[in-house]
Amino acid sequence: MNTDSTPVADEKNASLKTLTTVIYALYALALFAGVSAIVAIVLNYIKREDVQGTWLESHFRWQISTFWWSVVWCVVGWLTFIILIGWVVWGVAFVWFVYRIAKGWLNLNDNKPMPVQ
Repeated sequence: MNTDSTPVADEKNASLKTLTTVIYALYALALFAGVSAIVAIVLNYIKREDVQGTWLESHFRWQISTFWWSVVWCVVGWLTFIILIGWVVWGVAFVWFVYRIAKGWLNLNDNKPMPVQ
């Protein structure tokens, strides 16, 4: 974990925390406009190196994992929707996605890292 507490480092960390907040907002917005999740995942990968070694790295891992598992569950739901199981898969995936975004955002707000997955 980065323990450098110079004003420049503090400013950079504040900026990265703001970026992480914006990314959570983009994922939340994806519930209404799915394309925002694409923007969010691209930002996660572009800025991933910048958060490396900070407590925010765990949030980026959490966000990336949430995105890819959501894609997996949406595809599984799509492949099985004809036999009605897909609707259940989508429902559970939706609740899980909301939980992951809420939990991450709340931990970010409290300046807490996400648990190791």
